[in-house]
Amino acid sequence: MIPGIREQFAEEARAERPDLSVLCLLVAAEADPALDERGVDAAQIELDRLAGMLPYGLRGARAWASAVTELLGGRMGFHGTPADYERLSSSLLHEVLRRRRGLPILLSVVWLEVARRAGAPVYGLGLPGHFVVGFGDPDEGVVVDPFAGGASLGAGPAEQATGPRTPARTLDIVLRILNNIRAWAAMRPEQSGVALWALELSLLLPSHPASLRYERAKLLVERGRFTDGAAELEAYALVVEAVDAAAAERIRSEARSARALLN
Repeated sequence: MIPGIREQFAEEARAERPDLSVLCLLVAAEADPALDERGVDAAQIELDRLAGMLPYGLRGARAWASAVTELLGGRMGFHGTPADYERLSSSLLHEVLRRRRGLPILLSVVWLEVARRAGAPVYGLGLPGHFVVGFGDPDEGVVVDPFAGGASLGAGPAEQATGPRTPARTLDIVLRILNNIRAWAAMRPEQSGVALWALELSLLLPSHPASLRYERAKLLVERGRFTDGAAELEAYALVVEAVDAAAAERIRSEARSARALLN
């Protein structure tokens, strides 16, 4: 177990240039108490090792895309399968590096981190319900799908789905990963503890939807922490009141109901 995971996560998230691999590994450490500092170092070393296997002196977006895909999707066998959506491990970077399987966004993190370490011009690109990786200038349209082992998307499908290409920011990627974890837990009521820590990490990000506070409050009540949940509902009602007084009153009513469960 890594001490002070959340403090480290909050500090890294507020850094001038947040490190994607560090944040992803801290998420993994929150999920997996067996992941210690040695395990985190091993994951970083593996990313370095993979980057060192790329050819030297590559130039141009297509050359980079081809080389990274040949290495990761080809020789190393990184790709995704439908079964990966059923596993929490598919959202944990150290497990994705070990299994060479994962969700689209975690496989994209591997592509991004390996390529960046080797000096490639690379960026993440969020599509509706999917996540892919681009190389070079976004206007060049060199896009690959790590979930499909790095298959090229060309300019057509991604451009039609997203319009102008806007590279995903590091913290947006992390929030999307945490949203995936919450979605996984939501389908499994016995995993409400996972949903709670994913929410709490999301709330440590400098920018996040205010509605996450409401979700956390509801989850606390569902888990029997009625006083904590009611207090969080009341705090959220103060935020909402400025724009919707009626909604704020409904939330306060929920808080009163939560406190009544203590009787």
